Amino acid sequence: MATVPLNANDPHPVLHWWRNHVVATVDHMKVVEKVEEEGGFDGRYVFMTLMSAGIAVLGLLLSSPAVVIGAMLISPLMGPIIGLGFGVTLFDSREIKRALMALALGTVLAILFTAAIVLMSPLQTLTSELAARTRPNLFDLLVALFSGLAGAYAMIRGREGAVVGVAIATALMPPLATVGYGLATWNGTVFFGALLLYFTNFMVIAASAAIMARLYGFGPRLSPRQSMFQTFAMLVIFAVLAVPLGFTLRQIAWEATAQRQARDVVAAEFGDNSRVSQLEIDYSSEPVQVTATVLTPGFIPQAEQEVSATLAKAFSRPVDVQIEQFRVGVGDAEATQVARAQANEQATREARTVTRLAEQLALVAGVPAEAVLLDRGNRRAVVSASALPGASLASYRALEQRVGGAAQGWSVELVPPAVAPASVSFGEDGPDAQGQAALQTAIWAGRRLRLPLGVSGAADNADAVVAALIEAGVAAERLPGGGPVTLQWLAPSVEGQP
Repeated sequence: MATVPLNANDPHPVLHWWRNHVVATVDHMKVVEKVEEEGGFDGRYVFMTLMSAGIAVLGLLLSSPAVVIGAMLISPLMGPIIGLGFGVTLFDSREIKRALMALALGTVLAILFTAAIVLMSPLQTLTSELAARTRPNLFDLLVALFSGLAGAYAMIRGREGAVVGVAIATALMPPLATVGYGLATWNGTVFFGALLLYFTNFMVIAASAAIMARLYGFGPRLSPRQSMFQTFAMLVIFAVLAVPLGFTLRQIAWEATAQRQARDVVAAEFGDNSRVSQLEIDYSSEPVQVTATVLTPGFIPQAEQEVSATLAKAFSRPVDVQIEQFRVGVGDAEATQVARAQANEQATREARTVTRLAEQLALVAGVPAEAVLLDRGNRRAVVSASALPGASLASYRALEQRVGGAAQGWSVELVPPAVAPASVSFGEDGPDAQGQAALQTAIWAGRRLRLPLGVSGAADNADAVVAALIEAGVAAERLPGGGPVTLQWLAPSVEGQP
């Protein structure tokens, strides 16, 4: 391809160098043909999308980063999304339609396939890998940005392949699998949070690919001439798609500003001789939770109230501030270093535990994060779960045990909906193994719901179950009837009435 002649009077020699020594070395028509070839919807694309999505959701359910990486290695999403970026740069409506069609169909197939896998899987517990893909943040945005730039560069320079495709799949396939999990478990918090992350990353990757293509000299002159109406329509469509991205970027920018303001306010409260060692903000709670650790030569009793009032004005939202103060000597470097290490370790561990506990409880219960009641002083967390299709009392109990097991030192209570308790089966010497499990689950649910249980069935067996429930602190009464022992919830008794 011929180079652009250098104009001695041009005040931009760098641009001339770029055009002559970089852009001129690119075979634009060959790249466009390659983009069109790899950005379509065909059998291979469908098969590899399904396999990649299946491996990704299994890795997320197992909380195994290695398995998730395996899904990224075979993901075919790079072709269509780079094709969309090039189509926007070239104003090529045909390429945009092909790429959007491939991405839309691939997205729907991946969501339905992962949802089917979750429905058939015995593992449906929300893991930390799943919870991490339910809300976009600045780092997710940067991953998507760098992925799009790397993918477009590799396509232009002929270095595309599985390794570059992994970068793009990192930003897209795990959130897509998490959307399928949210659909299967009917958890709106997971579904919409992961869908927003997927759409945000998708838009950023496509936009960064378009920018990279434009930098390398791709433009409308390389594609068939488009009518003014088609060009205007494509710009409008792209602008509409960018609206959710704009809201997300606005939220990310606000959080970054709030983080800086909070650190500055806390530092100003304690003076130059103090150091803010750790600061965490929970933006989703109401009021906003700010937790800080400060190394200071002297304690300030009213620091939390003063910082809370200042930040409430800055954020225009109620703020709850908790500051842990570690006293260190002025100029005592060794003591400061030790105290800082202790503070960092303790604050980081506590903040992560609380944040993870609140997120996991909200997600497994299918409720907003603000519905989780956290008593930090007594280290107790309580949430009332919404009804999940097909979930039994044993399922809710297992979810509580799973979340509670990961939050050492915390008392976790998940209050289930009043689902019908399972029957208590008996053997020759009393309840068999299955019956014991059903009885213990009924006791657990009775304590959480604080409702009495009615027991019907064969006389001796039913009486034994009533006695076991009462002994465990659950109100129970004998109901008429014979046969297998069945349980049912009763209306709570009113004082003064039988």
